[in-house]
Amino acid sequence: MIRSRLTRRHVNLGIAAAGVTLIVRKTQAAEITLKHNHNLPVESPLHKRATEMWAAVKAETNGRVDVQISRGDAGLDTLVGGGLAFMTLAGNGLSAMLPAADVQATPYGFRNPQQVYKAMDGDLGAYLTQELRAKGVYAIPGGCFENGMHQITCTTKPIRNAADLQGLKMRIPGSTVYQDFFRSLGAQVFTMNLTRTYDALKSGMVEAQDDPWDVVELFKFYEFQKYASVTDHSWSGYNMLASMKVWQGLPPDVQRVIETNTRKFVALQRADTDRLNDELRTDLVKKGMTFNEADKASFRPALVPYYPKWKAHIGQRAWDLLEGNVGKLG
Repeated sequence: MIRSRLTRRHVNLGIAAAGVTLIVRKTQAAEITLKHNHNLPVESPLHKRATEMWAAVKAETNGRVDVQISRGDAGLDTLVGGGLAFMTLAGNGLSAMLPAADVQATPYGFRNPQQVYKAMDGDLGAYLTQELRAKGVYAIPGGCFENGMHQITCTTKPIRNAADLQGLKMRIPGSTVYQDFFRSLGAQVFTMNLTRTYDALKSGMVEAQDDPWDVVELFKFYEFQKYASVTDHSWSGYNMLASMKVWQGLPPDVQRVIETNTRKFVALQRADTDRLNDELRTDLVKKGMTFNEADKASFRPALVPYYPKWKAHIGQRAWDLLEGNVGKLG
């Protein structure tokens, strides 16, 4: 069960990117009905902005396109097969289909969201869009919603440096190769859906987790996590994806309206979420969490043997484009 509750102020700031699924059918009135699926709370900035986005699409197509949002975990196979038209998915989830998409989560790759936006709205995003076409998926340009820089929260102790991960039971999302970074630091890695993490923290199955502050708030992890350590060790967002089978069946003018509004409302959602992640630090302190700045330099020695493995995972081209945007790594 998803547990989430934000204040009116947070909802107005914007919430976090939702997964999108669109199923197309024509009614007798020649309207196109689309369905958008995501697995985030309705309070998330993405859900709010996605709702506004589809309202704008409906208005700008004079009612021809009506998109309804549903929530749940949608599969890439269903998207490719055309059972879903659109979904939003983080790069670490998309990496099962295209390992290069994991470039978004490169440990200590992107230093801030602004670097990500420049890369994903530019050459790196264009490369991923090109590669995904061959897989039957269209990544809408400029359609990378924000989640944020990843931090570490823990029930038992603050994470002051890399040595504090030794033996730590952590829920880590993403690919096996991403998780291997934490294994190399001695962490005991647990893999589970985000919606199951609350119960795992409550039961003590895991004592720490890796996500941005908005996730800590939206999923109420602060109820069990006392320590909030600023590590900024990776970034994640949500990519707006379309089934090529469905997308190619849409009229060109509808495609243009969806693309234009995706760029518009992604920009708004990014600003909402960046603001939210900044302001939530104060709110989470009021809810009993204690913040500390981790020694980020202590994590870097582990990157020396790890980066060659990561580079082989995402591929030379993705690595080169990443370094072109953030500078030399390793």
